[in-house]
Amino acid sequence: MIVLGTREHGQRRRRAVPVMQDTFHKSEWLESGEDPVLSPTAFLVEQPPNTTLVPHFHRQNQFQLFVEGGGTIGRNPLGPVTVHYAGAYTGYGPLVSGPQGVKYFTIRPVCESGFVPVADAGEKLLRGPRRHATAGPIAVPDAATLAALTAVRQQVLIAPEPDGLAAIVTELPPGGSVRSQAIPAAQGQFVFVLAGSLEHEGITLTPWESLFAAADDPAPLLRAGPGGAQVVMLSTPPRDPAYR
Repeated sequence: MIVLGTREHGQRRRRAVPVMQDTFHKSEWLESGEDPVLSPTAFLVEQPPNTTLVPHFHRQNQFQLFVEGGGTIGRNPLGPVTVHYAGAYTGYGPLVSGPQGVKYFTIRPVCESGFVPVADAGEKLLRGPRRHATAGPIAVPDAATLAALTAVRQQVLIAPEPDGLAAIVTELPPGGSVRSQAIPAAQGQFVFVLAGSLEHEGITLTPWESLFAAADDPAPLLRAGPGGAQVVMLSTPPRDPAYR
């Protein structure tokens, strides 16, 4: 399964979403149905300035990629580009936006909608391991710096773990290519463009666009466009057996 997430699709699927007393906006950039085992999804959340999303959890593993604006998550500052991982049934937050608001992608290997506030969890919060990780901020190069690259460079944000969790930044020189780093135990891997462009089977992916490759697919070839590319590869583990 190879699925693409594009700006065009996100713009067509942008809508207002009431959250508590505020209005957020949500754009579905990558969709693949609602299969309960594997249905990768990535959507952009636009959280307005000076608003708070209460501590909460989800039933699926997820990454968040903070791409614009700033604020805090729990006691930790947020800025572009920050990677946050929360395992299923792991509470996190509050997520507080600053005066410019904050934009972030929520990225899951299995489709899920909504959230469960920790304060109202009760029996919905199943017993099992809790897991989270934060990495960044990632320094995004300007066009001149990216175009001047002569070799592939990588930065490990979250080292690959036995169940497949990993986050790795890769920078490619103009026209350069590399196979994405397959993590066998993972359900799959999301590749997000942060700068420059990426070519995939005749389609050009630009900043914030993405592709997902399932674990049983051959690792996709990542080929940079004429200005080079910076991407972040996010490998998502399956849910812990305690939650299956």
